[in-house]
Amino acid sequence: MRYTVSELQEKADEIREEIIKMLVNVGSGHTGGALGAADFWTALYLGGLVRVDPNNPWDEERDRVVLSAGHYCPAQYAVLAEMGFFEKKELMSLRQINSRLQGHPVVRCLPGIENTSGPLGQGISQAVGMAIVGKRERKQWRVVCFMGDGEQQEGQVWEAYMLANKEKLANLTVVIDRNNMQIDGRTEEVMPLEPLRTKLEAFGMEVFEVDGHNIGSIMEVFAKVRMVYERPSVILLHTIPGKGVGFMEGLVEWHGKAPSAAEAVEALSELGKTKDD
Repeated sequence: MRYTVSELQEKADEIREEIIKMLVNVGSGHTGGALGAADFWTALYLGGLVRVDPNNPWDEERDRVVLSAGHYCPAQYAVLAEMGFFEKKELMSLRQINSRLQGHPVVRCLPGIENTSGPLGQGISQAVGMAIVGKRERKQWRVVCFMGDGEQQEGQVWEAYMLANKEKLANLTVVIDRNNMQIDGRTEEVMPLEPLRTKLEAFGMEVFEVDGHNIGSIMEVFAKVRMVYERPSVILLHTIPGKGVGFMEGLVEWHGKAPSAAEAVEALSELGKTKDD
């Protein structure tokens, strides 16, 4: 099913509602990043930026989506359920014993989950490996690796970028959620990253920047990425953690905290009003 950009923006708020419901139900999890990246995940899957099929989730020709920053998984789970990879009612099993929806995704535990994540900075290495295989076997599928900006502080990440550049992996797109926050505070206070774009370009990456809450712009930047043929690409996705819920937006405390029942009611009310506007 194809959605208009306006419909996708509405879907993104529905995804935010699902995230709030999942996290309040279990009483734990990461709220800020998942809400902030909801527009991106909605555009990626529901906007058709990757070729995946819920009726054939392991099709050899599918694009690969690697979630490196695993704590964002409520957003990915919610969008996969919306697409029909599994039933929505399963979302309420997040982080529970024997659930397929763990706090960090487990490879192939759930249709559409391509990698196991947890230790930050390792997803990019997995994505580079997949992209090398795709290139050497002359496959048409592409690899999208979603990372947090805090992950860029890991040395392994830059080793992976060097290899991606050496192998000229034009089939690899790295998306960095540049929300300027990590669990211990603002990135520039914990371990400064700037000038991040200059550093990425020095490692041979083709860099794009986009407003991570403008789905139309996200669609456009992916079209530009597909026109890069000689090297890997990075999209700096500028987002606000907690986006859509005023009392959460931009606050570090919501990085790794679930809302209380009362806070969830307030958040869902605000998201509902936003959607009605």
